[in-house]
Amino acid sequence: MSDLLTPGTILWSRYRIVDLVGQGGMGAIYKAEDLRLEGRLCAIKEVVPDPNNSKAFLEQSQAAFHREASILARLDHANLPKVSDFFLFNGRDYLVMDFVPGQDLREIIENARHKGEFIPEDQVLTWTEQLINALDYLHQQDPPVLHRDIKPSNIKLTPNGTIKLVDFGLVKLMIPDDNRTITVLQGRATIQYAPLEQIGGDSGHTDVRSDIYSLGATLYQLLTNQPPPDAKSRYIREKFDPQLSIRKINPDVSPQTEQAILHALGLHPGDRPNSVKQFRNELLGNSPIIINGRTVNGWRAAIWRNRVLLALITALLTLAAILTLTPDDGLNRTGLNPTTIAPISEITR
Repeated sequence: MSDLLTPGTILWSRYRIVDLVGQGGMGAIYKAEDLRLEGRLCAIKEVVPDPNNSKAFLEQSQAAFHREASILARLDHANLPKVSDFFLFNGRDYLVMDFVPGQDLREIIENARHKGEFIPEDQVLTWTEQLINALDYLHQQDPPVLHRDIKPSNIKLTPNGTIKLVDFGLVKLMIPDDNRTITVLQGRATIQYAPLEQIGGDSGHTDVRSDIYSLGATLYQLLTNQPPPDAKSRYIREKFDPQLSIRKINPDVSPQTEQAILHALGLHPGDRPNSVKQFRNELLGNSPIIINGRTVNGWRAAIWRNRVLLALITALLTLAAILTLTPDDGLNRTGLNPTTIAPISEITR
């Protein structure tokens, strides 16, 4: 992108550009100082219009941007940056929100991969709870608000441990009983995290389950240090890609968590949880997971969750067997037939 703003540039007589945070084909994000509120830092998203579009289209897009940015400005949630301002300046749209300090999850994944480690599942699930709270808040708006670009680099971990879902670059509003859906800030999702219905560019067929797919893809990478095979490649293969197995990459992940994430990664919207609340319940084991019409057995997950207790029981049974089979005078004082003690492998089946 050309014509990037330089440090020191003042926008709207209020915001002084400090640095470039990131950029793409449709615009850039800057770190800026708020000159009216001393000490306040903000993030400013700049949207550059496509010069190939007609004047009428550009006017419609700008009107939609301002109408829907005003809705974003009313959002208020602990896990979302607060949108505080929006304006048109020199033919470009700008969205102003809180600047979120800290690392993004992409950086944290790279650090773990570099060390040859995996992020602990408990830590990932703690972050997931905060992400689900944010998405549930967005999806409960009237009309529902979809993020449509959930990925590790758009999730930041603040120094106090709070997760923030940032970059509303592809947010859209779902309009009930209306096939028209207007993207707030134009752009494209990253293919590794985008569901099949979004890759084709038909935003009219995306709904809350599209965000659930992207969340599932993000959790997959957090637990394996690599993104899942993209939806388009899986669709072309016309089968459930065996590479999706999480526990083959990271055996420490529980079966319950793996199955819940694979459910979220269903190729078609109907193959995924209907809401982030349902997805949360599946992660917690509070509701059955149905994949391709088959209910995933919960006993494996139950054994996994209680594996420490199971190990203790195994040790106690082993000790009891030793004491029973090796009396000090050669007699079996217990009166029990040792052969009646079943192998632990049979007990846990």
